[in-house]
Amino acid sequence: MKHRILVLGAGYAGAFAAGSLARRLSPADTEITVVNAEPVFVERMRLHQLAAGRAIAPRRLADLFAGTGVRLRVARVTAVDPEHRTVAVTGEDGDGVLGYDTLLYTLGSRVADHGVPGVAEHAFDVAGRPSARHLRARLDSLGGTGTVLVVGGGLTGIETATEIAESRPGLCVALAARGELGAWLSPGARLHLRQAFDRLGVTVHEHTGIEAVGATYAVGPDGTTIPADVTVWTAGFVVAPLATAAGLKVTEDGRIVVDDTMRSVSHPDVYAAGDSVYAMGGNGRPLPMSCATAGHTNMRATDAIVGRLTGRRVPRFDKTYVGNHISLGRYDAILQMVDGDARAKSWFVGGRKAARFKAGVLKGSLWGVSYPTFGLPKRKRRLTTTTAAAPATANTPENAAA
Repeated sequence: MKHRILVLGAGYAGAFAAGSLARRLSPADTEITVVNAEPVFVERMRLHQLAAGRAIAPRRLADLFAGTGVRLRVARVTAVDPEHRTVAVTGEDGDGVLGYDTLLYTLGSRVADHGVPGVAEHAFDVAGRPSARHLRARLDSLGGTGTVLVVGGGLTGIETATEIAESRPGLCVALAARGELGAWLSPGARLHLRQAFDRLGVTVHEHTGIEAVGATYAVGPDGTTIPADVTVWTAGFVVAPLATAAGLKVTEDGRIVVDDTMRSVSHPDVYAAGDSVYAMGGNGRPLPMSCATAGHTNMRATDAIVGRLTGRRVPRFDKTYVGNHISLGRYDAILQMVDGDARAKSWFVGGRKAARFKAGVLKGSLWGVSYPTFGLPKRKRRLTTTTAAAPATANTPENAAA
C-alpha cells in the first residue's frame, strides 16, 4: 500500500510543495494528490493588477502537474476529519471523501471584514481571482470616471491604490489607513511612497478607520462620509474555520499551531504552510500572512515530510525576512530592507530598479510553480518500511479515482 500524501490548496505554498514532494519521493512508495477549488493557479500577488485591467493569462493546474505523477482533484474542501484521516470535498464531479496518511494543509486565507457593516454587501476585494475579476468589471462600468476608495494601509492596499490610479487615470483614487501611511518604512522609503501617491494623484486619509460601507460611500470613525463609487476592502485577511472545526490545535483566529517543522502540535500526521499556519520566525515572532511566509513554511514542511518518511534527518533553518517589496504601479516600487526583528533598515531602493526587482520576484515565483518538479530528476528516496506500510483509511472508490 502506497503512502498517501494529500495537499489541500494549490497556491504558492501548496503547488510548490506538491511538486517538491513528487520530485524527492519515489513514486513506487507514495501517492500525491492535490485538492484545489479552482482549475487554475492563482497569482495572488498580481490580483490587484488583474483588477486594475492588466491581462494575466491563467495557468491550468492540470498542465502544471502533467507528467509529474501528482493527481489533481478540482473541488472545494468542506471538512477535515483528522481522527479518521479523511477530507470531504465537493466539486463538479460531485461529493467525495479522500483518505490520507500525511496531510499538508495550505488552504490560504480570504478577506477579513472585521464585522464592519456593509463590507460583505458593498465592498470589493482582491483576495481571490473571482473577486478581482468582479472588481475589474465594476471599474469598467464606471466608464473612466468616478471615485474609488481603497481601505487598508498595508502592502495590498498600497499596491491596489497605486495600480488602479496608474491604470485608470480618469478615476479619483483615495486610500484610508488606520494609522500613518507607510509607518513601518524607513524615512527615505516613506518619503518615496508619499511622492508616488502625489504623482499618481492618490488622496490619503490617515488615521481613518472605516466604520461602515455603503453602495456609494464609506463612513469614518467620526461619522464623516467619504464618497466612493467603489470601495475596495484590503484591511487584512482571515483563514477559513475548517481547521477549527476539525479539532486541530489552532489560534484564536483559526491558524494551525505547528512546531518548528510545520507539524501540527495536536495531530502529528498533519502539516501546514502558508497563510493557514501559525509559525514562529527566527526573531521569535509569528510569521505574517505573505508570499514569503508561504515560501519559508512550504519548504520547511516538505523537508520535514521527506525526512520523516525516508528516515533522514530533518534539516533546520531560520525563517527570517530580508525585506519588503512594494509595487507602486508598473514602473515604480520600493524594496525596503529589514533587520532580524523585521524593523526597517535605513537602506532601501526605489523607482524603476526596485520595480524590475519586484517583477523578477513575481516571475521567479511563477516559474517555480510552473515547473514544480524541475524536470523530475531520478528519485531515489524510498520510504522506510514503517511509513510505506502505513495503515489505510477510507479506501473508498472516490479515493481510487481522485
